Order: sequence, then structure tokens, then C-alpha cells
Amino acid sequence: MKYVNVNEIAAKWNLSERSVRNYCAHGKIPGVILDGKTWRIPEDAVKPVRKKRAEKIANDLLTRLKMEKEAGIPGGIYHKVQIELTYNSNHMEGSRLTHDQTRYIFETNTIGIQDEVVNVDDIVETANHFRCIDQIIELANYPLSEAFIKQLHYILKSGTSDSRKTWFAVGEYKRFENDVGGSATAKPAEVPGEMRNLLSRYNLSKQKTLKE
Repeated sequence: MKYVNVNEIAAKWNLSERSVRNYCAHGKIPGVILDGKTWRIPEDAVKPVRKKRAEKIANDLLTRLKMEKEAGIPGGIYHKVQIELTYNSNHMEGSRLTHDQTRYIFETNTIGIQDEVVNVDDIVETANHFRCIDQIIELANYPLSEAFIKQLHYILKSGTSDSRKTWFAVGEYKRFENDVGGSATAKPAEVPGEMRNLLSRYNLSKQKTLKE
């Protein structure tokens, strides 16, 4: 077998010599030989596939979120994600809790609200929303499914006044027609099929974005 040196491979693969040496040192090029201080690389070696940067960032972020969650680190990414997502999501659904009140509930697990009337459901759903985000973080590497979406709905609505209504389908799809912001939505009978189509497209997509 013919061997070449680091600078030849670096030129061939359009990489820096440092990158090639790192590949050699970490065993990512099969058949390399360390001759003294010189790496000898098989002439027909294949360039290692580098992990996509976006994928690496996503994995690093998930690891960080889990670490901060377990350690209870204040002021970090996990702390901000919990407060920002919970406040904005609940606010879109009509919650009247302020950003500061949402943060206070998360940080202290107490209410601490004086001189104003607050809807109990807003408080319960805020606490439940924190649990939903924890579930999403823990199961982030699994494909999104109908069962998981229903589980999140069950967690979110548990203990609210809606959960005591016989007609309200906690943890299930809606049973009655509704609209959102004056716009019509899918009819109850259409929801299961529409959800399966949506999830199929989503899970087949290799790159997930916030765009439609």
C-alpha cells in the first residue's frame, strides 16, 4: 500500500493540515500509521464525513438544556427557554399573567401576586407548561407523534376548569368545531387525518425550520 503525508492529503481534501492531523489522532482515517512524529496516510483514504454544523449545534444545545435542567442552574438557556416559551405561548391563549409573574412562578414555585384578581387556570396552565417543556427536552430525539402531542395536551390541561368539563377532551382531539382568531379550523372528524398528514411531512423533512 502506498502512503502519503499530511500536506498531500490536506491539499487533496481541501483541508488544513491541522484538520488532517486531528482526523489521524482521533482514529477517523482507517489505516494511518504514526511513524515517529509523522503521520503516514493510505493514498486511497476516504475523507471523513464531518458532522453537519447545524446538527452538532442542535445536539450541543439539547445536552446543555438537559444539564442545566438537572443542575437547576439559574439564568441559563434552560431558565430562559422555560420562561419565554411559557409566557408567550400562554399569552397567545389569553393568559393575563405578566412576564414577571411567569418568571416568579418558575423561579420560586409560588404565586406571589397581590392586589389583583388572577384566573386560577392561568396559574395552573403556567405550572403545567413548565412540565410540558421538560417532556419535550427529555424526548427531543424521538420522532414527533400523535401520542406525544396528546400527552402534552393532557399535561397542560390537567387540573384546569376545562378538565372538569365532560365535553372537553383532555389529552384527545377536539369534539366540537371552533375557530381561532375568527378563522375556521378543521372539523373534529378531519383532525386525526390532518394531524397524520402533518406529522408525516414533518418527520420526513430532513431540515426542521420555523417556516411552513
